[in-house]
Amino acid sequence: MHDSATRTHAVDAASTWNRAFDGGEGTLGDVESYYGSDAFTIATMRQRLPKSVFKAMIQTIRAGKPLDRGVADVVASVMKDWAVENGATHYTHWFQPLTGATAEKHDAMINPDGEGRMVYSLSGEDLTRGEPDASSFPSGGLRATFEARGYTAWDVSSPAFLRRGENSVTLCIPTAFVSWTGEALDKKTPLLRSMDAVSEQAMRVLRFFDADTGVQRVLSTTGCEQEFFLVDRNLFYARADLVASNRTLFGAKPPRGQQLSDHYFGTIPQRVLAMLAEVERKLYRIGVPIKTRHNEVAPGQYELAPVYDNANVSADHQMLTMEVINETAGKFGLQAILHEKPFEGINGSGKHTNWSLASDTGVNLLDPRDDTHTNSQFLVFLTSVIRAVDVHADLLRACIAGAGNDHRLGANEAPPAIISIFLGDMLTDIIEQIATGTTSRTIKGGQLELGASTIPQIPRHSGDRNRTSPFAFTGNKFEFRAVGSAQSAAWPLTVMNTIVADSLSVLCDELEKVAGKSPTPAKRQQAVKSVLKRHIKQHGRVCFDGDGYSDEWHAEAERRGLPHLRDSVDALPVITKKPTVDVFKRHKVLTKAELESRYNIFVEKYALQLRIESESMVLIGRQQILPAAFEHQGRLAEAVAATEAADVDPGSLRDELEDVAELTNRFRQTLEKLDAADNTSYDDLTKDARYMKQTVVPVMDELREIGDLLEARVATDLWPLPNYRDLLFIK
Repeated sequence: MHDSATRTHAVDAASTWNRAFDGGEGTLGDVESYYGSDAFTIATMRQRLPKSVFKAMIQTIRAGKPLDRGVADVVASVMKDWAVENGATHYTHWFQPLTGATAEKHDAMINPDGEGRMVYSLSGEDLTRGEPDASSFPSGGLRATFEARGYTAWDVSSPAFLRRGENSVTLCIPTAFVSWTGEALDKKTPLLRSMDAVSEQAMRVLRFFDADTGVQRVLSTTGCEQEFFLVDRNLFYARADLVASNRTLFGAKPPRGQQLSDHYFGTIPQRVLAMLAEVERKLYRIGVPIKTRHNEVAPGQYELAPVYDNANVSADHQMLTMEVINETAGKFGLQAILHEKPFEGINGSGKHTNWSLASDTGVNLLDPRDDTHTNSQFLVFLTSVIRAVDVHADLLRACIAGAGNDHRLGANEAPPAIISIFLGDMLTDIIEQIATGTTSRTIKGGQLELGASTIPQIPRHSGDRNRTSPFAFTGNKFEFRAVGSAQSAAWPLTVMNTIVADSLSVLCDELEKVAGKSPTPAKRQQAVKSVLKRHIKQHGRVCFDGDGYSDEWHAEAERRGLPHLRDSVDALPVITKKPTVDVFKRHKVLTKAELESRYNIFVEKYALQLRIESESMVLIGRQQILPAAFEHQGRLAEAVAATEAADVDPGSLRDELEDVAELTNRFRQTLEKLDAADNTSYDDLTKDARYMKQTVVPVMDELREIGDLLEARVATDLWPLPNYRDLLFIK
């Protein structure tokens, strides 16, 4: 995340949409007429619902109180009226199955009244529960084909919204998706469970410090930065690899890439700016508070970043952001690419997931404040995060695993696969003090004097930033930089909430035991001192402020005993290991069966994505690249023959012909090798994924290397694929 975005995310708020659309702080003045006008917000409910129903809804949204059926009936009727007034004819339960995308089934709100007329209706049951087919979505073994019943259940805390099409308006109701047995078949259900878990344990910390006055709930809050590429739509569809896999499987590096650093934060191209403005307008209407837009490092790469929100709302907004980017780009002759590494040799795209904890009264619990060394409550939360990341570093690596992210991690400003925490100078100094048993100072940032009278002094942070760290403290939150751009943020957030809840539980158990019942302030401080000292000594090994790319760090991480899971095949099995199963079971987030289902889905998707890529390479190589290479070779042969017929020594021309012929022959042989490798598969999902990684991917890499050498030799008018120069720079 960048400095400008840091400021946009520095919000001490339990729920942005609760505040920003409340008519109070955050009201958007002239743009109020459409900002959030297609979202069923707090302000809308206050205006339309009876006072008693509104109060009941607020208790459900902000404090997690159960929703009464009678309240649901009233809300459904009012929501229906609001939607119909805005042109809606249908409603849908909008959910996030384990496909990694969203799903929706549209039902008409128009029903016959039995007297020959049609009326609009939406009941409380329609609002709160739906019944999609649970066997047709990935279940990872939880459901058989003949076990089809599943349910969607309204997530009251995430605002309903309207999606406008060319000739339609649909009321979208954010929901969870579970099977007939109650097992989670989606990404939202475990996220909501994890939010309950971390709230429960964080409340224990507040009670220990007598700091929970007026606080009913602690919320995990999130702001996700979305990076993506935009390419000309015609060029996109001229490449079968981009169409099939959103990644260029061939592509020679152009002379000019990102080495001049002139794209980053540069002037946004006019067509792109028009498209981004339209994206923002659409997102504003449905209540997604986009704050920042800018050019990213790679040419053709951009970023949108929102304001902080509750984790489940933020995860919903992220899915909407990706959908709106994709659907809007085409109207401007552009194509969005959200793949983590669509172009070789330049920056990939991430979804930097900024995570914090906040009370429902709006206090950020990860804000160090002044004199941090005396802020014991903050230090307990900080130490809990450090312990969580150390104990479950392998799980954090597993939760961002995927074929696309494997290409991205460890290069071009993406964090390495070794999970570590960057704390910065001030916090690093404090935890070193804690480890010695004495805390006496907090490093201050001070002011920067820039030496020009027209430039004011600016505050200097007490620590630098580290773009090679996968998990970095950035002022009042942690930034999980390793999350991939195409991922849903829900699964990484679920993991973060769960492991931090577990660490808070462990620390609270120890603090309460050491301090005893009804502790005095002195006993409380002594307990904090002894417990934190032990955990920092035990888990401080995961803290690292240096260069995460360096060979020295890799060697040091190994010496410290930190896991280094280089690819998804190594990382994904962590999901079903006993420590993972135990931590999810302890906090009632996922059962062993639910975790095993996710492993099966993730590992199968990994292998399928690679198989799609390898088969695409064979087709492109056979149908496009080889014919072009043969045609170029024929031209060279004719030139050599014509030169010799003129009784002139062809010299280097013959050498060029021989080089191209040799490359073409190698390409053809490697192509056949890859085709043969593609014809092998295994019923065992783990074995199939490992085969793809160990056997097929190396041949894909070899074929690409030869193909890229051919691209540099074959005449431009013959080469069948739009090149990197055009893809990256035509805007």
